[in-house]
Amino acid sequence: MNIELFIQRAEALHKQLADLYQTASVLPWIPPDLLPQAFKELYSNSKLVQMAAEELYHQNEELIQTRSLLEAERQHYHDLFEFAPDGYLVTNAEGIIQEANLTAANLFNAPKHILVDRSIINFIRLEERESFRCELNQLFQTDKAKKLIVRLHQFHGESFDALLTISVVRSQNGKIKSLHWLLSHINENQQQNLGLVNHENYLSQNRSVYVYAKGENIPLNPLVIWYVRQGLVKLSTFCETGEEVLMGLVKTHMVFGSSMTNLPIYQATALSEVELVSINFAEIAVSQMLSHTLLPKINQQLQQKESFLVIAGRRKVEDRLYHLLQFLKQEIGEPIGEGTRISVRFTHEDIANACCTTRVTITRLMGKLQQQGLISFDSKKHMIINKRLEDRA
Repeated sequence: MNIELFIQRAEALHKQLADLYQTASVLPWIPPDLLPQAFKELYSNSKLVQMAAEELYHQNEELIQTRSLLEAERQHYHDLFEFAPDGYLVTNAEGIIQEANLTAANLFNAPKHILVDRSIINFIRLEERESFRCELNQLFQTDKAKKLIVRLHQFHGESFDALLTISVVRSQNGKIKSLHWLLSHINENQQQNLGLVNHENYLSQNRSVYVYAKGENIPLNPLVIWYVRQGLVKLSTFCETGEEVLMGLVKTHMVFGSSMTNLPIYQATALSEVELVSINFAEIAVSQMLSHTLLPKINQQLQQKESFLVIAGRRKVEDRLYHLLQFLKQEIGEPIGEGTRISVRFTHEDIANACCTTRVTITRLMGKLQQQGLISFDSKKHMIINKRLEDRA
């Protein structure tokens, strides 16, 4: 029933009872003691009903006003969400989109209803999805807002670099209720200024990946720099006697190329299965970010070559071998219980070439170190450098 109609009927009833009570009270032929007690109580209760109805009316007016304010507030925040300059998504803990604003829909080139119930993972490049999931798992542990730069695919459109700011919303018992995602398109200069560039992903983006098996020679082009996405590459040259000389070891995330040396003979050999990305010098010339990313990697190669020069310049073969083992431990070593395991197998010939000596000499010295318990080999013939050799002065 409408509250105003209820109040009107309550007032009418009260007026009728008041008139009836007044009439009965003044009739001279009706003794006062004959007036029923129930009639008096009925009149009193009707007065209470009228007062309660008036109170309800005022409360209802306040509720209507409060609801109007809340609706205006809700519309205000809805407009802020909907027309924000940055894209905004709300997902569950698995990344399934539950809400999206118009800016996010425009970024993905899709209507909002198309985005809802889709996983945000579907808009990320296949090769980046695993690392993206790892980043989310770290976010779940810390609960701090996380900033990421990823390459996103539009719905039936092109790709774009996006800055994502992700935060976790939890319930009172600590369970994840939702993830809130702030998205914005970001260019190279903005990435550089923010210091959020994932350089390793950036070097692999939109470039072909070449795979070489262990033992294969890798073709070298003076107009190209190779970026090692995964694996280990041996760089070497040959002296006048035909003996191979080790010039460097290029591990994951390092670069190499024939343009980085003046040697007339320069060879790159895969020591494991390797994945390489080709970067043309023409790209480096026009991209400040690309040159900025590659500069420390090229410097890393130069520093490694200096280390090989220092090793080769030592007078005693024993010292050359010791410092070479320390170099291998630092560059490609894997800590284990008894020391450091060298992740790649090297023949005595390889070690002799690096130490500028003969294979026979290296075989003798390696046997001596093994007898002293300073080095050993696992079941796959990988060298293990004992901690006692590591601690040698």
